[in-house]
Amino acid sequence: MPDMLVKLYELPKFESISTAMEEQDITIRRGIPPEKHLVLRWIGEHFGEGWASEADVAFANKPSTIYLAIDNKTKQLVGFGCFEATYKCYFGPTGVHPDYRGKEIGKALLIACLHGLAHLGYAYAVIGGAGPVEFYGKTVGAIEIPDSVPGIYKGMLRE
Repeated sequence: MPDMLVKLYELPKFESISTAMEEQDITIRRGIPPEKHLVLRWIGEHFGEGWASEADVAFANKPSTIYLAIDNKTKQLVGFGCFEATYKCYFGPTGVHPDYRGKEIGKALLIACLHGLAHLGYAYAVIGGAGPVEFYGKTVGAIEIPDSVPGIYKGMLRE
């Protein structure tokens, strides 16, 4: 999967997607340390320990660099998005529970995280190992970075 580059100065406004989430009774907000253990367990169960490790680093940043999607009806975590976790100026990992896909939650998490990177002073961001390339291109105008496979994860220890 290639890395992708995003212009942070041309992002969609977060307010419109935030309103769409509110209409579905979904809250998008930053994670806080007291819930870290719950979030990391959930990410590990649904997306693997590698992503949980990256999210752990996002929780260590101050303020945290992890956004959570919460279903207000069930009070359950349904998605997450990280930035500035594995590398500076990187977005990811991110994931949405299969039961909640297709509801634009991933889009909301992506836009929230990219705005977080813009607020840190970056003009561009990298989406590392971008899975849904077409989604990122359509949603935030991301473009593929040539020769970026295998990218930063080359030689990484794996189970």
